[in-house]
Amino acid sequence: MKRFSTKMLCRAGIIAALYVALTYAFGALAYNGFLQIRPAEALTILPLFFPEAVPALYIGCMLSNLASPFWVYDVFVGSLATLAAATGTWAMGKIFRSHVARVSLGGLFPVLINAFVIPLIIVFLCGDLSYGTQAVTYWTYFGSLAVTEALWVYALGVPLYVFVHNMRKKGISAFSDNSVGEPLSPDAARHKN
Repeated sequence: MKRFSTKMLCRAGIIAALYVALTYAFGALAYNGFLQIRPAEALTILPLFFPEAVPALYIGCMLSNLASPFWVYDVFVGSLATLAAATGTWAMGKIFRSHVARVSLGGLFPVLINAFVIPLIIVFLCGDLSYGTQAVTYWTYFGSLAVTEALWVYALGVPLYVFVHNMRKKGISAFSDNSVGEPLSPDAARHKN
């Protein structure tokens, strides 16, 4: 198992802190079941580059969900959904080299996992029947969360992906795993991503 370097640990701390800050900045809107205003979800694209983003997103989500009205369930179950999604995104980054495939398939994990899991918390664990029956309420939340999650993951996550990719190509130290900050050779870049 590869150990995290000091740079990777610092980067993980920054990712977790950004997730918390971007979630808290929108207050109750970040936890609204129907349309979640949660731009922090754009950060779920980062496991395509950084393995340390997986635990960082989990911890960031857990800390963010302390303010959720679904507190106990959201802190534990919602955070586990983020961990599963981040792990799936990271795996897509390992499997695919095409940028389009990495982003398209890697982004599906946070979109679909959150769309399936968060309505479970809202409807079945918290008993929300806003739309009549459990089935109708679940699928209404599923649809709305899939759309809003896709918005954050793709509309904000793709520009973030392009930015990080360009910074890594330039060898900007904070975005690369080499210690000098030189541009990675194509061979080294393949093994580092």
